[in-house]
Amino acid sequence: MIAMKWLAAAGLAVAYLLSTGTARAQVDLAPFVAEERLGALKISPTGEYYAATIPLQGQYGLAIMRRSDNSLSATFRFTRGTSIHDFWWVNPERVLIAVSESFGSRDDPLPTGELYAINADGSRRELLVGWRVVEQQTGTRLSSGKREERVAARLVDTLPEDDRHVLIRVAPLSKDPISRLERMDVYSGRRTRVATAPVSTAEYVTDTTGTVRFAYGSNSDNISRTWLRDAAGGDWTLINDEMASGGAVVPLGFSADNATAYLQVEHRQGPDSIVAYDIASGERRELLRDAVVDPVAVYDDSGRVPVGARFHGATTRTVFFDETSPQARLHRALEDVFEGQVVSVTSVTRDGTRRLLQVRSDVDPGSYFEFDSSRNAADFAFARSEAINPEKMSPVRPIELKARDGLTLYGFLTVARGAQARNLPMVVMPHGGPFGIFDAWGFDRDAQVLATAGYAVLQVNFRGSGNYGRAFRIAGARQWGGAMQDDVTDATRWAVAEGIADPERICIYGASYGGYAALMGTVREPDLYRCAVGYVGVYDLPRLTRENRRMGRWARNWSGDWLGTDPDALASVSPNRLAGQIRVPVLLAAGGEDLIALIEHSQLMERALRGAGVPVETLYYPNEGHGFHLAEHRLEFYRRLLGFLHTHIGGSPAAP
Repeated sequence: MIAMKWLAAAGLAVAYLLSTGTARAQVDLAPFVAEERLGALKISPTGEYYAATIPLQGQYGLAIMRRSDNSLSATFRFTRGTSIHDFWWVNPERVLIAVSESFGSRDDPLPTGELYAINADGSRRELLVGWRVVEQQTGTRLSSGKREERVAARLVDTLPEDDRHVLIRVAPLSKDPISRLERMDVYSGRRTRVATAPVSTAEYVTDTTGTVRFAYGSNSDNISRTWLRDAAGGDWTLINDEMASGGAVVPLGFSADNATAYLQVEHRQGPDSIVAYDIASGERRELLRDAVVDPVAVYDDSGRVPVGARFHGATTRTVFFDETSPQARLHRALEDVFEGQVVSVTSVTRDGTRRLLQVRSDVDPGSYFEFDSSRNAADFAFARSEAINPEKMSPVRPIELKARDGLTLYGFLTVARGAQARNLPMVVMPHGGPFGIFDAWGFDRDAQVLATAGYAVLQVNFRGSGNYGRAFRIAGARQWGGAMQDDVTDATRWAVAEGIADPERICIYGASYGGYAALMGTVREPDLYRCAVGYVGVYDLPRLTRENRRMGRWARNWSGDWLGTDPDALASVSPNRLAGQIRVPVLLAAGGEDLIALIEHSQLMERALRGAGVPVETLYYPNEGHGFHLAEHRLEFYRRLLGFLHTHIGGSPAAP
């Protein structure tokens, strides 16, 4: 019976192509797997240098260039799997570097807590703090001032007025760490303690003088609390307890005179707001709140003072506290120049005469321009990806629909440029995460590949996703295979009802949690999808909870809160335990070095499918992780993906 249905689906795709007589051209995958030229780009305080992250086989190194002629003055890179997470100019000659590890393109890079530094000319290359200090020190520990200590560090404040020191958050590498704030010499690595907080996993926020004023975080109970103290460094005062208020409060920074603090406040219902908090009186005044989406703070040229927020809704828009301010007026002028694109300032010289702008859109992964205020002109500097031609990419349009219980859902539809969104083969693409992650308007490589192949690509922010407020996120708790899956189904049926999708030509594809949702979708809706693709997915929830519990008490509590604790209930929504209910062909892809979704999940899923007689294809690479880094592996995955979809719902395959 299963084999007959699979053959019928393949025949349907072929019959469609023959009946229309208009098969689309094969897809040239080369632009989509080409390495980007650069990632982040920042200008030095004096404008003498650029520093940029440079991708190479899925990891990022650092390159420092003289701005006058773009000649290299220094490079910094690691072995495979270790990458540049972020970097900062801490004075005109020195760059501080945060390190991350990522074993896969779908893996959010995990900071290792190591901070390195290098001079713009390549000299004084040092590991300042982190677990590898233990390995690298060879008898000079006392003279250097570095400590052999298994800790993780994160930058809190670059202290722009102090070229020698920065403030960092330091926590021991343990399952349940307690953090502290320290002052660090950016040349020697010598550190002195500045503050501790009454909450174990505290994050710290300073005022414009570099004085620590806020601490916020949680203990192993995962209940957020926020504390404030005065500029003299007195006792901490609790200003928010999530258990009592019904939401977390995250300090964003201070006004230039330090009289006002800006807070991002969660609400029991609806999206977050940004609130002005009067330090003297404790009075709170709401400044910004969108009707649908959460704010993301925007800062002034110093990077310290919040001046507005960016909202990731139907498109991305920026709102300022004071629309008459010089920064707001400049931003509006730049938006007029780069119409229909998102403009962000990545860095500014100390004298404010030069700004680096990143400009991006739904069809452009981004380009950098240098704005010269003396000429009031923006000059092109670099494109992030020279292989992508925005004029050939597919526009992304926002969608809105109602779930079966009346909850409003938002998402995006991508259709090939010039094509009508009518009766198309469709790929439903649930995002990973799932909690707190969301799809936003912008350039999505997977969606662009699929749209180029002739598919309508549907992305929906199901409950549990971020960006839509606390209640929307919490509505996804313990809903793996439940209401979260229903939201994906409801969005699919919406696209059919709107005439966008041909109901006989729909497949579902996702990575990480999206891989779980793809396989679970075929269990819950055996007649809705014609095939499913799971990329680096998790398919056995009891196993996943056991893996999470090894990470400490906070992880055990998180797993219980968001996944659940009943092994039988979790097994009942685990696709590998329900393979007998799957009636459509499946493609599984995974990496042997994946630390997020262990390859055993895919292997168990494959074994269960084969045992149930379900046609299954696999693509495993033992040296890849949570997503494929190497260009030849990404190319093969896209080739297999398009070939699989072509067989079952009739879009274009990859060009040879």
